[in-house]
Amino acid sequence: MIIGFIGSGNIGGTAARLAVDAGHSVVVSNSRGPETLADLVAELGPNARAATAEEAAAAGEIVVVSVPFGAYGRVPVAPLDGKIVIDTNNYYFERDGHFPAIDSGEETDNTLLAKHLPTSRVVKAFNNISSGDLGSQGAPAGTPDRRALPIAGDDADAKKTVTALIDAFGFDVVDAGSLADGRLFGRDTPAYGPRLNAADLQKALAEAR
Repeated sequence: MIIGFIGSGNIGGTAARLAVDAGHSVVVSNSRGPETLADLVAELGPNARAATAEEAAAAGEIVVVSVPFGAYGRVPVAPLDGKIVIDTNNYYFERDGHFPAIDSGEETDNTLLAKHLPTSRVVKAFNNISSGDLGSQGAPAGTPDRRALPIAGDDADAKKTVTALIDAFGFDVVDAGSLADGRLFGRDTPAYGPRLNAADLQKALAEAR
């Protein structure tokens, strides 16, 4: 399938490499313009092209949003109508500024993105792993002690699709629950950062809960 990327930095660029390796086509974008992605596209090969964020959103059957959280309001809305959107973002108030609704616990970074994209099917994923680990720690299904990644979302079919994609990238998946449960593997939680297999990830999520 075609996977669009809004943001092609560390996580977005690494996920794009994994997508191409898994046989998909990618349309990558960033805030600086398609011409600044020439090196990435050359590395990714003929199944990749650069575009604007709006064009990547329109082209992708699945679209990965990987921009600094403070810029989430600039993610295009209309082209993502009805689509699965993978939210890789984390809220860092030092970088993004304070969002009172998040600081109070009323909202999470991913629920705010979902409200910005009310007709999209948002799934939280890839936010608790470094780009280096994402690019190097994948393993075939059935590998003993295979690393697991958490997801969260409110649409069961969307989560199934994202689970299959993550498995193709080389990781087991643990469903943490609803989109609001994305907080269970956000910054400063036991699941954020360490290499955990599925059983240990379930324990880390339970500890956060």
